[in-house]
Amino acid sequence: MFLGHYGLALAAKKASPKTSLGILVFASLLIDLIWPILLLLGKEEVVIKPGITLVVPLEFTNYPISHSLLAVGIWALLLGVIYFIWRRSTGAALLVGGLVLSHWLLDVLVHRPDLPLLPSDSAHIGFGLWDSMAATLILEFGIFFIGLFIYWNSTHSRFRMGSILLWGTTLLLVGIYLASVFGPPPPDTKTIAVAGLAQWLFVGLYYWMDRKRRAYV
Repeated sequence: MFLGHYGLALAAKKASPKTSLGILVFASLLIDLIWPILLLLGKEEVVIKPGITLVVPLEFTNYPISHSLLAVGIWALLLGVIYFIWRRSTGAALLVGGLVLSHWLLDVLVHRPDLPLLPSDSAHIGFGLWDSMAATLILEFGIFFIGLFIYWNSTHSRFRMGSILLWGTTLLLVGIYLASVFGPPPPDTKTIAVAGLAQWLFVGLYYWMDRKRRAYV
């Protein structure tokens, strides 16, 4: 899952207008921001295996710290508590923590049965929508554009840059996603990790964009 995580973050802005979209995107992407760091450190592993699924040529062989259900629950609780201490808003803190957990739940829909329940050897689950190109694209673009529509209709641009950043970032995200799906497999795991770290750029872009827009309250 890629675009879907952004779609949920965009939609969440309506539920918590005072929370920065940058924070919402950060929460939604958190475990995918942690994963490439662990990959570079050799703490988690992935194997490039073209054909293992129709959409994604990767076999996720070991990622218990970032992607096991128990670990994701801990990351969600930790970020939610930190946000509550910072902003003193129970509702916003629950939303931020929920977005962290939502990442795993969306991943379950598309992954092979490779998502662990516990950090130790345990059952792995995944419904495998990555074996269907049509189902994957419908799910990804459906969640993303619904979220974008909700965000667009619940905010307005204070400056022209707010609109430029919204649609420019949308085109960039969609372009990157289509290139990853229809382009060649990555050459090595280091390239995968660096590309994953590049998602920090979108956290910054959405934070900047949100400052140029105002939520209807």
